[in-house]
Amino acid sequence: MSKLWGGRFTKQTDKLVEEYTASIQFDQNLVHEDIEGSIAHVSMLEACQIITKEEKEKIVNGLAAVQKKVDKGEVEYSVENEDIHMNIEKLLLDEIGTVGGKLHTGRSRNDQVATDFHLYVRKQTENMIELLTEVQRSIVIQAEAHTDTIMPGYTHLQRAQPVLFAHHLLAYFWMFERDKQRYEDSLKRVNWSPLGAGALAGTTFPIDREYTKEALEFTQIYPNSMDAVSDRDFAVEFLSISSLVMTHISRISEELVNWSSQEFQFIELDDAFCTGSSIMPQKKNPDVPELLRGKTGRVYGNLVGLLTVLKGLPLAYNKDMQEDKEGVFDTVKTLDGGLRLLAPMLKTMQVHTDNMYKAVAHDYSNATDIADYLAVKGLPFREAHEVIGKIVLYAIQKDQFLLDLTLDEYKQFNPLFEEDIFEKLDPKHVVKARNSAGGTGHKQVEKQLQMAKDLLS
Repeated sequence: MSKLWGGRFTKQTDKLVEEYTASIQFDQNLVHEDIEGSIAHVSMLEACQIITKEEKEKIVNGLAAVQKKVDKGEVEYSVENEDIHMNIEKLLLDEIGTVGGKLHTGRSRNDQVATDFHLYVRKQTENMIELLTEVQRSIVIQAEAHTDTIMPGYTHLQRAQPVLFAHHLLAYFWMFERDKQRYEDSLKRVNWSPLGAGALAGTTFPIDREYTKEALEFTQIYPNSMDAVSDRDFAVEFLSISSLVMTHISRISEELVNWSSQEFQFIELDDAFCTGSSIMPQKKNPDVPELLRGKTGRVYGNLVGLLTVLKGLPLAYNKDMQEDKEGVFDTVKTLDGGLRLLAPMLKTMQVHTDNMYKAVAHDYSNATDIADYLAVKGLPFREAHEVIGKIVLYAIQKDQFLLDLTLDEYKQFNPLFEEDIFEKLDPKHVVKARNSAGGTGHKQVEKQLQMAKDLLS
């Protein structure tokens, strides 16, 4: 089969070269975007009187017919036609004859593929925003149900201070909110139109780039044709933001794995999101959060891969840039599936509130409040800190907790202690007292929860 670009060549392409350089195996993911861009382009050609109205209608109808065949799964793509653009053009020629060859007037595959990729990344960016919103809804549902549930807060994975479980969960709400904002901001750069830039230098045809920009709902055209066909910053940015989303998914997954263990027993994941063991019948393994945590690495790898492809490329287009898509497609598949699993997994998990409270009642996470207690009574905080350190050591040596000690024992360390120290040490009071902006106190968490709900509404 002769190539659509084969006029200058005297030999057929080596079979191995065809197979190695073809991208149709993966860039067929851009089929809808390719047809959408082609319809906008051919409509512009007719508006600029470069082709006739009849030719335009025939091409548009032909593209619509190809689209129907694609949707029905009736299309077989050919490696000989290299990529999605040449495959669609060949299908169009088969559908409507030689007039289909006018589709490529005033356009190169370089600006065509860049346009397709912009359209695809925009669609997937909007999709990720929607999926992140569903995860946030699940977080809010659980947080709203646990505004009175107290759990240990951790630093260095050591119990630090009691916090509300709602407060802990909402930390992830705000991580995902920033991710959404990053995606939304990136749309400013995704929505640049490269269509009409040609191979690298523009075209001699009197095209109207503003027309295709409007038709494809872009916000501006690339001012420089060389930049238009060689820019993949928008794809790097998508992978970068997606990598950060995976970081946040991995962090909350780590919590779910820990909390569902026998050692913590803070939560139980729904059976639908766990698996068993082939040899140990008692096991209920949190495979979904473990795999979410594990798949983070492949998304990071896709980001580093694209950065490496781009780092040494001279202007303008180079065949290396064919390597820009597979990592993006893989990231979309990985992240889309992960977010679709995370939302219902969070929504359906059971929370063992008694176990959480038991944990804060049997530790030393209320120690900071004794230091605050003495500081309020006039003792410099650093001195108070040293006093409390000694009290904690004393309690540990006696195998007791701070609420187990008597007032006389407290007074051995400092005469400022009074009977009200025991009220201050109650975990409920410890949480309630932290009413500074953004703190874990009930009023602040309720305010934070309302802010989250307002954002979702």
